[in-house]
Amino acid sequence: MRTGKLWGVGLGPGDPELMTVKAARLIGEADVIAYHSARHGRSIARSVAEPYLRAGQIEERLVYPVTTETTDHPGGYEGAIAEFYELSAKRLAEHLDAGRDVVLLCEGDPFFYGSYMYMHERLADRYEAEAVPGVTSVSAASAVLGRPLAQRDEVLTVLPGTLPVPELARRLADTDAAAVLKLGRTFGNVREALSEAGKLDDACYVERATWQTQRVVPFADVDPETVPYFSLALVTSPAYAARKSGPAKAEPGRDAGEVVVVGLGPAGPRWLTPEAAEALADAEHLVGYGPYLAKVPQRKGQVRHASGNRVEADRAAAALELARSGARVAVVSSGDPGVFAMASAVLEQAALADDPVSVRVLPGVTAAQAAASRVGAPLGHDYCVLSLSDRLKPWEIIERRLDAAGAADLVLAIYNPASRSRTTQLARAREVLLRHRAPETPVVVARDIGGPEESVRVTTLAGLDPSTVDMRCLLIVGSSRTRLSHGMVWTPRTY
Repeated sequence: MRTGKLWGVGLGPGDPELMTVKAARLIGEADVIAYHSARHGRSIARSVAEPYLRAGQIEERLVYPVTTETTDHPGGYEGAIAEFYELSAKRLAEHLDAGRDVVLLCEGDPFFYGSYMYMHERLADRYEAEAVPGVTSVSAASAVLGRPLAQRDEVLTVLPGTLPVPELARRLADTDAAAVLKLGRTFGNVREALSEAGKLDDACYVERATWQTQRVVPFADVDPETVPYFSLALVTSPAYAARKSGPAKAEPGRDAGEVVVVGLGPAGPRWLTPEAAEALADAEHLVGYGPYLAKVPQRKGQVRHASGNRVEADRAAAALELARSGARVAVVSSGDPGVFAMASAVLEQAALADDPVSVRVLPGVTAAQAAASRVGAPLGHDYCVLSLSDRLKPWEIIERRLDAAGAADLVLAIYNPASRSRTTQLARAREVLLRHRAPETPVVVARDIGGPEESVRVTTLAGLDPSTVDMRCLLIVGSSRTRLSHGMVWTPRTY
């Protein structure tokens, strides 16, 4: 006997005319229409689908045992909801076993925080199941605002308001545009997070988008007591907002802005200098590579501008432009900003500009220093710091410098030894150094020093396996004088 098919049908944000043609057809053809409701019995999903229902259809109302109230279920709220989903799945399975096609109605999109997903995971392995996408509340909110969500390279982040305030604030600060769902009782926390991220003034509140009762107001103006669950916060495209408001200008009477390039050290706050911490706390804008910005605690009112790892010039130019408007800007680097990092990029962009901007550079513990400390004192005498990346300089120059450092008997601290796209350089570097060094020369392979995946091992130049080294590693290659004993590596200060 044929079993029925389960359809998770997205209804869109509330306006029945925004439902897809396919969704309307399936609702009209289904043997069984299922929908969730609270204990009062009213179902928003059914009210949206009502124009497309037909006489004679079986209706399955799946009534939540709890929504936000407390429960005496032995498993608490989670236990009550899990039991409800299991019982609901059994009810739908009875119809499917009888050969009836079931449409489960879902506001918005079934797989976007939708209730359908809990039935899908319980039934899709036994029955044919398919989700029909719907217009999301985020898209609807953007449409009623008349503002684009994001454009070009901007990043849109969708967040549940149930996240803890510090986490929500960090994620809001790290993105260009954002939608925060599940407001209701979380409204106060979301407002606090938007304020801490410096985005409260940019946020809009959209309630019941596309409904006749929709409400659109600045988020900061909303009375928390009036906020229902079907509402969201939206921070739309900053590029669009900037074009609408015109170029940023310094406030009258305000001091000129400044860019401070800050070294975070290799391990975040633990190895951060007091001077760097003070500059980070004082900044109005933080600019940097996303993973490095994540190491900086979120502070109220600060705006974060995260970007990728290969746009140093663009990042520097953006920081200088913010400073020209009178802002205090901190550009963050891992380790020391003057060692293969952002200080030179910022100063290069500043030198190209006609209107100078004040730039300061604050030092940080370098990756080489941190790695050396883990094994002793391999940098105890003269040493050379060199990057194997040939993205910004040709390999011929790198090889010439390796050969010169090897001939000069210098210890080498090697940055950027390998990456997914650079897999041959380290082996070639080892061959160059073996012209001048004994095969048993100590080599320190330090990975993610100060981070959660820290590992340090000591091998030899001959025994170094390039396949075990990646971009997160730093190598220290000893000189002819470098010694290894009792697990410690050091280079004597005397010859």
